[in-house]
Amino acid sequence: MKATELHTKDTAELGKELESLLKAQFGLRMQKATQQLANTSQLRKVRRDIARVRTVLAEKAGK
Repeated sequence: MKATELHTKDTAELGKELESLLKAQFGLRMQKATQQLANTSQLRKVRRDIARVRTVLAEKAGK
């Protein structure tokens, strides 16, 4: 997910996106804990996407 895509969304859509990313992160953490996660780089990608969404939300709140 790119930041330019996030800038086009409104606050409600960003909130939903953040919620789904947090659920995905939880699922990946559970898979890692139970030794079921083969591709651990997915955790890093989801973490960075969460940070991108939170950054865009903060930028929109500041305007």
